Amino acid sequence: MLQEFSYLAPTTLKDLYALLKKNAGTAVILAGGTDLLVEMHNNWISPKLLVDIKKIPQLNDMSFDRKNGLSIGATTVCIDLINNSDVKKYYPLLADAAGRIGSHQLRNRATIGGNLCTASPCADMGCSLLALGAEVELASADGIRVIPLKDYFTGPKKTQIKKHEVLQKIIVPFESANAKFGMRKLKRIKGHDIALISVAMARTEKFLRVGVGSCAPTPVVTAPLPANAKPEKVKEAVMKVVSPIDDVRASRDYRLFMTGEFVDSIYAEIFNGGSK
Repeated sequence: MLQEFSYLAPTTLKDLYALLKKNAGTAVILAGGTDLLVEMHNNWISPKLLVDIKKIPQLNDMSFDRKNGLSIGATTVCIDLINNSDVKKYYPLLADAAGRIGSHQLRNRATIGGNLCTASPCADMGCSLLALGAEVELASADGIRVIPLKDYFTGPKKTQIKKHEVLQKIIVPFESANAKFGMRKLKRIKGHDIALISVAMARTEKFLRVGVGSCAPTPVVTAPLPANAKPEKVKEAVMKVVSPIDDVRASRDYRLFMTGEFVDSIYAEIFNGGSK
């Protein structure tokens, strides 16, 4: 049974910042709600105030240019990312990753910002955005700060977002545009299931980077490697950043083995011209 709560839906960023400052610690942001509403229904959380941010136009905006790269508003839903012409042309890895999230129904509701704010170790967008060197823009009445996504996750379900802040934008640099890519997601069953392991690799003329989900307390990423790094060096770099555990879904050894297998297969795909 749901507890009573207040609901507000600001239409400007200024109003949103003021609301979050006034209600820091009690306000909970509602974007797509695909995780939040389930948690509320199960009484895992009982917010006093829901702040719906979907009516703020800037948070649903997506733009691209050759100077700033791709800017994704936090309330952009998966299906819009999948269908965006700039994403499909310059960052197809993101369209691929968004297409692996949940079911058709969920992809029409789930937001990119919400996926990152949930901060699950298996967040579907986490490893792909990390592989592309993304940053996040956090904002409040005190101002805006931009931090690398690799520094944003601090633990399972934990991030650098302060109680009076909102994640309002994800920025993917132009230097990652046109990257050759590959992604694998291992699930227990076919269809819409969370990942046992997910691996995304992006390679440009200057670097190669690998993001991994479900193999550490947070999604993790290698440091940028030379674009022509040998497969054994890539796998070595990946194994340095992962730290999987045994749980009811998979064993540590199985996760390590499959991570290595995925790195090998994606590497071969990219270097043999098989990636998109």
